[in-house]
This record gives sequence, C-alpha cells and structure tokens, in this order.
Amino acid sequence: MKQVLFVCLGNICRSPLAHGLMEHRIKHLKLPIKVDSAALSHYHIGEPPCSVSQKLARSKGIDISYIRSQHISEFDLSKYDLIVAMDEDNKQELLALGVQNVKKLGDFGFDGKDVADLYYEPHKKEEAWKMIEKGTLEIIKLVV
Repeated sequence: MKQVLFVCLGNICRSPLAHGLMEHRIKHLKLPIKVDSAALSHYHIGEPPCSVSQKLARSKGIDISYIRSQHISEFDLSKYDLIVAMDEDNKQELLALGVQNVKKLGDFGFDGKDVADLYYEPHKKEEAWKMIEKGTLEIIKLVV
C-alpha cells in the first residue's frame, strides 16, 4: 500500500484539507493508498482544522472535523512513498531534517507555486482549494 503525508506549519489549514480531500477520493475510488497529515510546529498539536478550512471542506461535501494536528515527529517518515509540503518553507525545513521523497503540492500542476496559508490569508481559500483539488488528483495518478 502506498503512503502519502501532507505537511504544513500547523496542520490546521492546508494539510488537513489535502488529507481530507485525498482520503475522500481514495475511499470512493477504493485505492490502496494511506494518507495522513502533520505539522512542523508544535503550535496546534491536538487541535482540529481551523474553521476556515472546515467550512471550505464542508462546502465541497467533505468532513475534515475528525482530523487532529499531529507533529511530524510522531511519524516514521521512511514509510511514506511521498511527503508533500504545502510551501517552500515547509519543503526546506523537511529537507533540512533529512527527509526523503519531498515535493511541494505546487509541483503537481502549478509550477512549484506555494499553497496560500489560510491561517493568515483566509481570503485565498478558493485559490488554495483549486490547487489542493488538482494537486491531489495528480498525486493519486503518480502513486497508483
């Protein structure tokens, strides 16, 4: 079974959106992929996704309220076939930690563009959703 991990700073905005959408697709398509998400910081450990992300996902027919922020140290990163950072800072921090198989979500159809951080830029939620929507489709194609 392939495994994908989405990573952002707090694991309360972008990475849970990608996690929830990809998990939703995997269930419907009955694909052998395990997906999870994690934070690089300890700021929000144990918290659910922020209200902006939960409302956005719900408006698209997806429930992400069950996801809780987890720190990346809780994961055996060597088990993941792909680790997807939401922005360049996340990617560089993962690389500095010696993490392998790191790509940015923006590498999947958006010329490496960063996904807007909805904690600081909630007005960019539709732009972020479009990137996550297309990026997760491309990731599924890659790992299946």
